[in-house]
Amino acid sequence: MVDPLTVAAGEVSYTFRMNSVRHVLLAMALCGLALLNPAVVPQTVAQAPDTSIYAVIHVDIAGTPAIVAEATRLLREFSADSKKDPGVVRFELLLQDGRLNHFTIVEVWRTRDAFEAHSAAEHTKSFRQKIQPMLGSPFDERLHGLLP
Repeated sequence: MVDPLTVAAGEVSYTFRMNSVRHVLLAMALCGLALLNPAVVPQTVAQAPDTSIYAVIHVDIAGTPAIVAEATRLLREFSADSKKDPGVVRFELLLQDGRLNHFTIVEVWRTRDAFEAHSAAEHTKSFRQKIQPMLGSPFDERLHGLLP
């Protein structure tokens, strides 16, 4: 008599009579598939907490169309320079729909140190100094982290 083999894959189990090589190979394949299913295999590797810093900055420009055009040029230049900074994950420059003088910058940095290095960079200081007289409201920068 041949002993049966039972293979469990999730909530489904299969019983084979181990009397052929084909059955053995099928049982091995089902075991492999069961191991690929995250519901079957317990999570053994803990994920490290996300240390990324998310910055959302609102920039409102006041003045003539020429001032808005110059501010737009400065923002584009700042964006291009910032995308080259070490530790940047993402850097997006947004224009508010229907308001050509309202901008939002969304930044994602790998760590707080990367964000602080960006803030201290010469191109960031220069940008803030040049854009300051064009602002219609205070420079509004808010830092965020992912909710655990």
